[in-house]
Amino acid sequence: MRNIQSLDIKKFLPHRAPFLMVDYVISITDEHVATAFEIREDDIFVVDGLFSEVGLVENAAQTCSSIVGKSYFDEDDIEGKGAKLIGFISAIKSVKVSACPKVGETIRSDANLVSRFDADDYSICTLSCTVSTSGKELLSCVLNLFIQKIDEY
Repeated sequence: MRNIQSLDIKKFLPHRAPFLMVDYVISITDEHVATAFEIREDDIFVVDGLFSEVGLVENAAQTCSSIVGKSYFDEDDIEGKGAKLIGFISAIKSVKVSACPKVGETIRSDANLVSRFDADDYSICTLSCTVSTSGKELLSCVLNLFIQKIDEY
């Protein structure tokens, strides 16, 4: 089994700085993913030293998209050359924010696939996600995502 933390997440997600909200994948299967993200002072979602609610939702969405996005790449594709994907939140079914993390903290996001519909070049899915730091839950949500394979971006 390869060390997935050594994979460059930018090769698999279409997001780029300053909008990339995942530093690395801790673990991933077809139905679950765990990611980590360090809150930095210059992050676009940091307000008065706290990572905002919007940032937490975006982190959850990027984490969730990894599960479905994974299926568009071959298992041995460590360069992210197998597919170009775009995706967006099509619905926020529920969201509960308990607290916002501080600059310097690292958040862990755990997402689980609830349902998935695949067509020729796109997937529609429902996922649940929790975001925490130091064992304290910060956010829980259920999102619908639309993920599409495209020629280029």
